[in-house]
Amino acid sequence: MRFTDTLERLRGGLIVSCQAYPGEAMRDPRTMAQVAASALAGGAAGIRVQGLDDIRATAHLPVPIVGLWKDGDAEVFITPTLRHAQAVADAGADIVAVDGTRRPRPDGLTLTETITGLRAHTDALIMADCGSLDDAIAAEAAGADILGTTLSGYTGERPKTTGPDLELIALIAARCRRPTVAEGRVHTPEHAAAAIAAGAFSVCVGTAITHPSTITTWFADAVAGARA
Repeated sequence: MRFTDTLERLRGGLIVSCQAYPGEAMRDPRTMAQVAASALAGGAAGIRVQGLDDIRATAHLPVPIVGLWKDGDAEVFITPTLRHAQAVADAGADIVAVDGTRRPRPDGLTLTETITGLRAHTDALIMADCGSLDDAIAAEAAGADILGTTLSGYTGERPKTTGPDLELIALIAARCRRPTVAEGRVHTPEHAAAAIAAGAFSVCVGTAITHPSTITTWFADAVAGARA
């Protein structure tokens, strides 16, 4: 029941990723919770947050919370181990986002072993952050509930597109049975609409909504260019 209810609440909706990098002025769980509440007021169907404290600070919100834990400096750093995934679930995430690529994981477990271990620990759903169609196919076979395009352009298997990787979204949606979440470089409402048209189950937007320093840079560069 929880599986169906959570997914139906996200179907055709917008997930807003509320994250700030270490050292930034907004890097505080209370601030991220306020940003998440503002996104919710604007119509967000779900919230994605990074870090155990941020998950705890937003777990009370009345929408599905996608939680992750970025840790380490290896290639695989998005909820990289079973220990991280279990901690994310324990912090209150409705959906645990993990690295869903075929790359070696720091604890030596396969993605299948990680998902199996997490299933034994929690009834939270599992989102695999993928970088290619092959990743998505393998993640679905491993038992992931949701397939994200989060890592497209960052693993060396696909080019880094200017906007969302619409081709990958369409490929995953056509080949896999699990819902596809379009994530990565969705910078405009038009990008979000195009992702849905390409076959996405829902769309996750972060930087363009919740990262003021990047958004400011876009406008400052445009103004400077016009002035020049």
